[in-house]
Amino acid sequence: MASLQDQLLKAGLTTKQKTRQANADKRKKNKQKRSGVQQDATMQEQVKQDLAKAQADKQVKDNALNELKKQQLADKENVLRVKQILTHHQLKNVNGDNEYNYTFDNKIKKLSLDIVTHKALVNGRLALCGLDAVTYLVTRETADKLAELDNSVVLVQNDKVVDEHVDEDDPYADYQIPDDLMW
Repeated sequence: MASLQDQLLKAGLTTKQKTRQANADKRKKNKQKRSGVQQDATMQEQVKQDLAKAQADKQVKDNALNELKKQQLADKENVLRVKQILTHHQLKNVNGDNEYNYTFDNKIKKLSLDIVTHKALVNGRLALCGLDAVTYLVTRETADKLAELDNSVVLVQNDKVVDEHVDEDDPYADYQIPDDLMW
């Protein structure tokens, strides 16, 4: 009696190539069984657990990296917002003969201002802000808004508001004390 393969070949339902391939697969399986290469179920479970742990670790690492990138983007956006506010709201054309001294990056700097701007800065109506080694003269309201975004930008914001009113009974009214004495 002929085998099933021979009968299928004679009937034309299969080809010699497919028969050879099936026989080769069958021999390989038998050889693996005899040599003990077959993995047991506990080893497969260990591999699955290791794979799941690796995926969980990768997910945690990816989430941390995403948070870092979001924070960096928010910081960059904040700096650009501060720079935009400073450039749009800075006061220009205030050069004059009066000098105002202030510190910026642990260095004493001088700013030449006209008399009106100098008094406004001393009295707290104006403020000095600095970003990227550039000093900006802005109003008090702008400085308050910038302090909410980044407090390190505001260099000088005087709180004292000098009352321009002079008491009539003051015996020293004629002898005003300058607020920018140079020693």
